[in-house]
Amino acid sequence: MKEIKAHLRYLRMAPRKIRLAADLIRGKSAEEAETALGFLARRSAEPLKKLLHSAIANAKHNFNVEKEKLFVQSINVDKGPTLKRFMPRARGMASPIRKHASHITIILSEK
Repeated sequence: MKEIKAHLRYLRMAPRKIRLAADLIRGKSAEEAETALGFLARRSAEPLKKLLHSAIANAKHNFNVEKEKLFVQSINVDKGPTLKRFMPRARGMASPIRKHASHITIILSEK
């Protein structure tokens, strides 16, 4: 049973928001996951769909496995580095702004 991996690092999107879309495709076949992400109206769906395409291409090129035989074995969304910024406020104060990043790993496997 072959495991095909693809990584996306330093995506400037909060992991919590990406996990909402990732939970929908975990355990599904590659074709079902692709269709589900295509119809999902979330900003996080587009990078996930690109990463899934990359994993499918890795499977075809490196292992000669067809898309129909693949399913999403696991998808991990981990926290990346946080950029800290400040927004000026009244009376010389400042509020912190945290810009979150994410690392995504998708593992496909043969049925």
